[in-house]
Amino acid sequence: MRQLTEDETKTLFTKLANYTGRSLSTLVSETGDDNDRYVFRLHGSRVYYLRLSLANMATSIPRSSLLSLGTAIGKFTKSGKFRIQLTALDVIAPHARYKVWIKQNGVMPFLYGSNVAKAHVGRFSEDCPENAGVIVMDMNDTPLGFGVTARSSAETRRMEPTATVVFRQADIGEYLREEDTLFTT
Repeated sequence: MRQLTEDETKTLFTKLANYTGRSLSTLVSETGDDNDRYVFRLHGSRVYYLRLSLANMATSIPRSSLLSLGTAIGKFTKSGKFRIQLTALDVIAPHARYKVWIKQNGVMPFLYGSNVAKAHVGRFSEDCPENAGVIVMDMNDTPLGFGVTARSSAETRRMEPTATVVFRQADIGEYLREEDTLFTT
């Protein structure tokens, strides 16, 4: 595991800021037990979020023997882009800037991999712009996944019920649908 370079850090923070907004600074400065701060580390092409003390202990393990450590946030593609993975949902959901709550009748279609239709939306964060990262939650405030808005919240109110409101990026149904390939290297 190694620290991210300046370009990698910028790419990572740009992607995370799309979902968290200004609260990204609290995610970076968050402290765990015994005031041990959390850091981002790169292993292969994957980025992990873990306590600094664990990252320091991981230096004694050979890279070929280390499979994973901490919470997987995402991975860098060969072209240098960053893709957030579903495992980052628990990290970014409490810090989310925009949220969409879906009704009970829309939970199963979303968990099976469909986009969110307007008929399934129960609530929407105010002043949400187009192409913003949102956390999709059920009406009991349980995070189900994340995606990108198709239209702003003001335009969404005027759309027809079958129109797509949120394009799905990841949902918790992936744990079952892609369990064979989710954590492969």
